[in-house]
Amino acid sequence: MTDTAAEDDKDPDIELFVKAGSDGESIGNCPFSQRLFMILWLKGVVFNVTTVDLKRKPPDVHNLAPGTHPPFLTFQGEVLTDVNKIEEYLEAMLTPPKYPQLAAKNRKSNTAGNDIFAKFSAYIKNTRADKHRSLEKSLNKALAELDEFLTKPVEGDAAGRRDLESDRKYLDGDELTLADCNLLPKLHVVKVVAKKYRNYDIPSEFRGVWRYLRNAYERDEFLNTSAADVEIELAYKDVAKRLGK
Repeated sequence: MTDTAAEDDKDPDIELFVKAGSDGESIGNCPFSQRLFMILWLKGVVFNVTTVDLKRKPPDVHNLAPGTHPPFLTFQGEVLTDVNKIEEYLEAMLTPPKYPQLAAKNRKSNTAGNDIFAKFSAYIKNTRADKHRSLEKSLNKALAELDEFLTKPVEGDAAGRRDLESDRKYLDGDELTLADCNLLPKLHVVKVVAKKYRNYDIPSEFRGVWRYLRNAYERDEFLNTSAADVEIELAYKDVAKRLGK
């Protein structure tokens, strides 16, 4: 192998900086950090991960991206701080045949479940008992829309039979895509936090949503990039407001 070929075959130098957990070292709750962590894992590229303790941010990390909270990333020495732009950059730079393309084939896969996290945030921050039921209904409605999407065939699914119920594993098919890297970390936070602070379970009739989560929990790319449930609960300790009378 020539030196040039060896250089071409070498992975780029990538370091991902993510929010640290309560111990200052483990992975902390941050869906955006997990989103980029999943993308890099799915790409199959060799990369380093550094957890950043926001209470004691090391000077070298502070100087690398002043005023920026994780996640951010260095790619061949270049500092990238915008999550959406980082996603686009990685998809453009890490390409076949060495690295898989992760973009969803169906446009609607990218927007499915987009409003769930906003509905959840309103629900979990609410302090008024008289608004509790309506906010819970709004969250259920958003989850129902995701469930409908997951149980209806998409293009190329079920051999094009639109009358069949889809049993695909993820948003766009049976492989994880960028759309899943965006939605799954948020959906997991909804499940963990709503149970802890509102004793709320995602309704069992949403079979598509539950199948989606179960399939995610079988993937190292999701499990090993997620904060522990206790870290997620801790992150919402002051956010999840007590319901008043």
